[in-house]
Amino acid sequence: MLSFIVPAHDEETSIVATVESIVSSAQGHEFEVVVVDDASTDRTKELAEGAGARVVSVEVRQIAGARNAGAKAARGDVFVFVDADTCITKAVVDGVVHAMAHGVIGGGAMVDFDRPMPLWARMTMPLMARAYFMMKMAAGCFVFATRDAFEATGGFDEELYAGEEVELSGCLKRYAKAIGRWHGHRARFTVLRARVVTSARKLRIHSGFRIFGEMFRLIFLGRRGVRKRDRLSLWYGPRVQDPGSRS
Repeated sequence: MLSFIVPAHDEETSIVATVESIVSSAQGHEFEVVVVDDASTDRTKELAEGAGARVVSVEVRQIAGARNAGAKAARGDVFVFVDADTCITKAVVDGVVHAMAHGVIGGGAMVDFDRPMPLWARMTMPLMARAYFMMKMAAGCFVFATRDAFEATGGFDEELYAGEEVELSGCLKRYAKAIGRWHGHRARFTVLRARVVTSARKLRIHSGFRIFGEMFRLIFLGRRGVRKRDRLSLWYGPRVQDPGSRS
């Protein structure tokens, strides 16, 4: 069974589209959708249930912790973590299933951003997405792993309030190398060529200077820079109206 795990905090504007994209894309496979409602103050829980998800409620205000809580509640043998502002396609789901049947124990997918996007983002984001693909790192909006691999590597590191998907990518690569073979094939970690579409709301709300400044700060600080929530307002700051939304 495929367990789609969706961490969500105050995502009433996007959660229905995300869940509906999963349900429509996973037809033909045994699956479940688990939305982890992390301390939402809006209608995220109600809307997710109405769209067909099973909702698990937590109060951790941490992306890694919410994802791990979803994994603990999930019943499947494959975990697919999808951000609450991300839509997937049948090609992505079929890609996961095919990859898992041929030795892949974890991975991600190529990422497109919804529109509109500012010019600086249209110029830089495709390059970043390509870099993630070439380095075989899963972007945070879409990560998958077998239950065995996820549990063997300890899941998402709850010492981190951001960048936990990069950490898990490295752990899964090392795990694949250590076990050597998986279901008769060379065990490996991969990034699918199939694409998910995630929200560009942060790119619309914040300037390129702000976003790249934060990225370079975190590269410089490493793990020290992502161990405290209050220093990561891009991820945990108050919800701001998306200038590209229709609401």
